[in-house]
Amino acid sequence: MSKITEAADVDLDIILKKSQDKTWNSLLPDELQHLVLAFLPTQPLASRSKAYIVLSVFCQRLRELKPKSTKEESDASTESLLNAFASSLIQKLGETAEPDVLAGLTFFTALFQTDWQAASAILLQDGVYEILEDVPDVLPSSAPVSIALAHLLAQAAGHKTCRAVVSIQAVKWLEGKARQKEDGALRAAAAVALVKLNKGGIADAASNPLATVSPASSVGNAGGGDDDLVKLMKGLVLDSPASSPTSSIQDAVEGLAYLSADPKIKEMLSSDEKFLSRLFTVIPRRKTLWSESPDDVGMTPLYGTILIITNLCGYRPRLTEEEAQIAKLRKLAKAPSGGDPGSTKLVEVTAESMLDDNAHVLARGQKLLKAGVMDALTSAVKISESRAVRLSVGKALLSLIEDNSSRGKILQSGGAKALTTVIHGILSSAPTTGSGKSAKPQFDVADLESIQALAKLSITASPVQVFGPNAGALYDAIRPFNLMLTHPSATLLQQFEAIMALTNLSSASPESADKIAHADGLLNKVELLMLEDHTLIRRASVELVCNLVAGSEDVFDKYGGGTGEPPKRKLQVLVALCDVDDMPTRTAAGGAVATITSSPMACHHLLDLQKERGRVLAIFGQLIDPTIIPPSDHDSGVAEVDDEENSGATEPARSDEGLVHRGAMCVRNFFSGIKDDAEGSKMLAQEAQKIGLVRAMAKVFKESENRSVLRLVAEALKCMMENGITIQL
Repeated sequence: MSKITEAADVDLDIILKKSQDKTWNSLLPDELQHLVLAFLPTQPLASRSKAYIVLSVFCQRLRELKPKSTKEESDASTESLLNAFASSLIQKLGETAEPDVLAGLTFFTALFQTDWQAASAILLQDGVYEILEDVPDVLPSSAPVSIALAHLLAQAAGHKTCRAVVSIQAVKWLEGKARQKEDGALRAAAAVALVKLNKGGIADAASNPLATVSPASSVGNAGGGDDDLVKLMKGLVLDSPASSPTSSIQDAVEGLAYLSADPKIKEMLSSDEKFLSRLFTVIPRRKTLWSESPDDVGMTPLYGTILIITNLCGYRPRLTEEEAQIAKLRKLAKAPSGGDPGSTKLVEVTAESMLDDNAHVLARGQKLLKAGVMDALTSAVKISESRAVRLSVGKALLSLIEDNSSRGKILQSGGAKALTTVIHGILSSAPTTGSGKSAKPQFDVADLESIQALAKLSITASPVQVFGPNAGALYDAIRPFNLMLTHPSATLLQQFEAIMALTNLSSASPESADKIAHADGLLNKVELLMLEDHTLIRRASVELVCNLVAGSEDVFDKYGGGTGEPPKRKLQVLVALCDVDDMPTRTAAGGAVATITSSPMACHHLLDLQKERGRVLAIFGQLIDPTIIPPSDHDSGVAEVDDEENSGATEPARSDEGLVHRGAMCVRNFFSGIKDDAEGSKMLAQEAQKIGLVRAMAKVFKESENRSVLRLVAEALKCMMENGITIQL
């Protein structure tokens, strides 16, 4: 390191130390000069990392002075940054000496990466873009300046307002640099700028078809098309040194991150195992200096690589029924009137969309796993605390976990631990509403993807396989699953998977069931979903309640098993759910009622319901024998959900041994629990004979080989005989 560089680094250390003071919000002229020079490519990586931190903190401090509560205040904070940097920056860009111009270009690029609003405001000032356009004429033979200019144009191309000022002359210059073969780094930098101009221009045209077409909208991708650009960037990745990222590989990764949104490019990249293996090594397996720098100051190789992975394995968003119908209408509206439905245009669209169907995405995910993507994803979580990186890792893992056959490998590779780390970071950094125990984190819909991925793993594997032997890790997962379940923007699928995961956790131990039962708002949400029209959601909710009734004393008491006055509605709904068409739902509801009826208090409550509705005993009987018909002179349903559920039934639900066991236990418990009420017991026994339950149980006693069922049936029949019922075996 030269003495000049050492001196600059010392000055940066001084500025960095000053930036730790929260009142620091100004740069002295000498400090600004040191900061501008710190981004030169000749400066050590350590100095550039420090400079990024200083620049980021300074921009943040100036914006904190004028918070962005309104557009006017946002413009005012941008104006403050413009006043701080514009004069010195424009002066550097207007020089003719290579070091000055290079310093201006690299600092301008860093400002775009740190605060794009301020950088855009400077670029849009009168005369600034014209200065940039003259740079190739002023220093035509300087490769470092050309690379820096291409990087700056690439940054500007990422923003709509800046794309509008990029001239056709600049586009032609970039195309020429992308075609040349002598300098790979310059070729990659120019190609990235062209890709961003092209993709951004297409997006601009799509969002506003009536707008004037800018030069960026007609970029020709260096005359070679996306395939040539992909080949170029793949080559740069494969040929780059494995020890540390270079400017070329950063550009290549950034370009591929943009291009890999195309289904055809996804297939090209995922089919090259050698490329994938090399790409994954771009992410170091331990923290390095470049990975410690703030990831939000630009697209580092780390974030770009994760974005490529996410694009390659990402499934198309699931559409709701309404969204699917709208998509069909749009497709019909775009079809040429009176044209052949099998026209070339329509075939091409269909062929491209087929590359993004579930089968192709599944195959790409398996190729990624084979090439070692899990090492890359888990390492990214370890070395980076960037929110963008971690959310992208969670999104990628959610897509990979979609394949049931891959979940074991993902678990073995540390996928669950990586997701737990991501989720912990989300919860710890999310703003909260309320205070104390009532405080709830508020997070975006994108944050749910990592929780959903962990829930999927928790559904198909035992809690020990997912969370290890430490019970604390299992307990920690309850909160995020509950937050996903109760989040106002969660989809039905996310709610379903949260419930399924919680059901699996609740079976681990009574302690885990009790913690789930006491999670804030969880039981209320599940009880609402027990009445959901969607069969799978309702079934999962009932299964969770069944586990909680068996594992948590508080839930057992809440549903009527305690000594206090039992809640009539809750037990009534569970009994009604024993009578729905869906057998797994009936099984879970029957299990919950069988557990609750071990309490005499609950049985007396059921007796009251039997007197009011006349269907409780018949519903228990139908678990044993579906041909049992409730008395016609009583109300047709115990609860509203019962009427709705059976209105479209085409055939009676068939019982099985599990239902028979639950039904027999409910009947036995019912009679045993009210034996102190002679009048009630006699009435119940007569009702059992009237609806054919006595005959059905006698038949089970003669034919069943299950000792547990035989014992329950025998005890129930004994209770009936004690109340004057004659049993014929």
